Amino acid sequence: MLRSYLGQIGHSLSIIAFLTSLLATYVYVMASKKDDVPFWKNLSSKLFFVHGVAVIGVVATLFTIIINKYFEYHYAWDNTSLSLPFGYAISTFWQDQEGSFLLWMFWDVIVGFALIFWFRNKGKVYQSYESPMMAVFSAVQAFLGSMIIGAVIVGDFKLGSTPFLLLKESMPHLSLWATNPDFVPKDGNGLNPLLQNYWMVIHPPTTFLGFAMTTVPFAFAIAALWKKDYEGWIKVAQPWTLSAAILLGVGIMMGAIWAYETLNFGGYWNWDPVENAVYVPWLVMVGALHTMMISHKSSSALKTTFILAITQFILILYSTFLTRSGVLGSASVHSFTDLGLSGQLLVYLFFFIIIAVVLLVWRWKELPRDEEEVSTYSSDFWIFIGVTVLVLAAFQLTVTTSIPVYNKIGEVFGLKLNMAMPTDPIEHFTVIQMWLFIAIVILTGIAQYYFWKNQGKLTWNKLVNPLVISLFLTAIIITLSGVNKWQYIVLLAAGMFCIVANLNILFYYKKMKIAGGAVSHIGVALMLIGIMYSSAYEKVISLNFEGNKLFQDEKDNSESTLLYIKRPTRIQDFHLTYGGEFIKIRKVPGYVEKRFVQQLMDSDYKGVLRADLMDGEKILAKKGDTVEYNAENTYYQVNFKKGEKEDFNLYPRYQINPKMGNVVSPDIKHYWNKDIYSHVNYVTTGEEKQWTPTEEYQVALKDTFFLNDHVAILDEVRPLTELEGLPLQEGDVAAEATLRILERDGEKILKPIFAIKNREVWSIPVVSNELGIRAQLLKIDPSTGMFTFGINRGEKEYIIIKAIEKPHMNVLWAGTFLVFLGLGISAYRRFKLIS
Repeated sequence: MLRSYLGQIGHSLSIIAFLTSLLATYVYVMASKKDDVPFWKNLSSKLFFVHGVAVIGVVATLFTIIINKYFEYHYAWDNTSLSLPFGYAISTFWQDQEGSFLLWMFWDVIVGFALIFWFRNKGKVYQSYESPMMAVFSAVQAFLGSMIIGAVIVGDFKLGSTPFLLLKESMPHLSLWATNPDFVPKDGNGLNPLLQNYWMVIHPPTTFLGFAMTTVPFAFAIAALWKKDYEGWIKVAQPWTLSAAILLGVGIMMGAIWAYETLNFGGYWNWDPVENAVYVPWLVMVGALHTMMISHKSSSALKTTFILAITQFILILYSTFLTRSGVLGSASVHSFTDLGLSGQLLVYLFFFIIIAVVLLVWRWKELPRDEEEVSTYSSDFWIFIGVTVLVLAAFQLTVTTSIPVYNKIGEVFGLKLNMAMPTDPIEHFTVIQMWLFIAIVILTGIAQYYFWKNQGKLTWNKLVNPLVISLFLTAIIITLSGVNKWQYIVLLAAGMFCIVANLNILFYYKKMKIAGGAVSHIGVALMLIGIMYSSAYEKVISLNFEGNKLFQDEKDNSESTLLYIKRPTRIQDFHLTYGGEFIKIRKVPGYVEKRFVQQLMDSDYKGVLRADLMDGEKILAKKGDTVEYNAENTYYQVNFKKGEKEDFNLYPRYQINPKMGNVVSPDIKHYWNKDIYSHVNYVTTGEEKQWTPTEEYQVALKDTFFLNDHVAILDEVRPLTELEGLPLQEGDVAAEATLRILERDGEKILKPIFAIKNREVWSIPVVSNELGIRAQLLKIDPSTGMFTFGINRGEKEYIIIKAIEKPHMNVLWAGTFLVFLGLGISAYRRFKLIS
């Protein structure tokens, strides 16, 4: 049954949301011009409320289609499946472009509502910002709303792309519709395997909330220029800008953690173009926060604040264009394919650039001027220098990340620039960014120290104590941790200086007003130190000492090790043992051996237990029960043992996904001072295994025979009364042989079965992946007492893994926490000041 009414509701609400945002923009502009006419202000807020209700309705409709898995809709069919758990089904909402634009719109509505109610409790001075700011919000919503309409305007020109297309509307040329116009697929394509992670349930919503919050400082700056209130807006904009920095920054770091836990490049940041495109606006926003602090004393800082508050939002729009226009192509693993929205995205970008630049240029001469230049002996000077370095870091990232854009611009003018992205982006960006951030942490130490402790002229001797203490601590850390490269010694010293100087301020004053900045700066220094240790001093555990030619790439070959199943392999200080294939059963803790679950033929996420599932003495599920699991996900147990104290299992994942490509994800063991990070580079599967032709052996009880380098003994052959739980009927017979295989690590037992059931001969083989042997009992001769076995030989089951020891990851995460804790303290204090 086609539920076309849902799409009609969703599409109608999308049009209402778009039209009401246009109307709200116009009415808010009129309200800004006529502050003394309540009609316009009342009407504008009501229009925005209607717009918000429509957007929430669109969101609810799309969620209804996705969660209920109505596969007649292309969006549900393309992004979800019956096997997808509810939690991950939520993630399908923002897997495609239309859903991500809708998520952005939703958060803009929530932030807009928050601003409207917040302004209601403020005095007239602050309330004057509401109309011009909400005019900006409504205009942003109009552009975002145009992205999800999917309406044909003139000829082939389509405005946006709707998520409410039925399959037969999105693929009208299929011959299927002629014979079965109401066809609904039984299942969908499913969610991208990389998104099947709990971080992807919370990372995109947090990031898009951050996107929505970046509109606030931009809107404040536009409102201030509009209303000619060039200085008053700073105080009220600060806490909102701090909140935006927290939310966008947390979203970015959630993405880094997701990459660390899900992707297999061995880190948390890859300088991917899309990562850079979102990170750059955050850097610029942090710069704006710092110039806001001194803008009341310096017109240069005030002008810079206007520029940065505007630029951070323009860069968000630019990052949207990079991500969703398809311009990045294969340069980024995060980019979307082009849905034909490139033109709309460019109009969106240039509309706000032109509005902001024209307004800023128009008001530039009216902005306050400094009566005297900023002294190099003041804290303001050092804050300004720090902001300059932040902007330089953002500039370097933007210039390189935009290389695909330069090529596209060249194509428009008939030029083939053929500029290439750096072959090693990590090396390219890290070298420059490292030195810029060394300068930043030094400057935060100097600026913070003198901002609070210098009452008069700056004198360098005040820095002697924190400098000496930090150098002493650096020397101790170098001695204990083995930092041996001069670049990293400089980095460590700079970080320690920042920490000591800010701790000095924190404990000297013990006041809330200085806590936020000091805590955040300490966090930045710890992050820098943590990045240095975890990246520059990581140690590959899985070095290939056997000299096996595993891969063509020499680096992959030298850093990967082959593990045969159940055979311990010593690698440096560890003994590694591959324990076999495991799965995760839904609503059951831990991992279960794959051989204990028989997948149902008509399902890709249900199976039947072959044995009781136990947790100690507690039975979680009984043999024969049907359980749910992701059949495509296989977890490979690798035991790490080091002496008597360290003994743990990791379960890196390998997903065989013919629809979207195979996916490899790591597993991580966390310690207080390091992480053990491991992922599989290659696995063998049952389908790939090649067996030799069958060789027959005729043996009697207790006979010994040779299977390559193994000795086999037939210990016994015993009769059976049932086969796999099925009782034998009269005339049926069955027997189970016990073959004992001797090898260097002990004995292995194989138990092939021979049966005659319903006058049919069954020979049920048994496979030992550890030995690379498949054995069958082919014939029993009662007259001679001889038993005929069929033996096939194959490759032993193995995996190839890479394992890395990443030191002091917790320093990085602790630094991240302190950065956002400090920003939160500052935001709380600033909100209280204007309450």
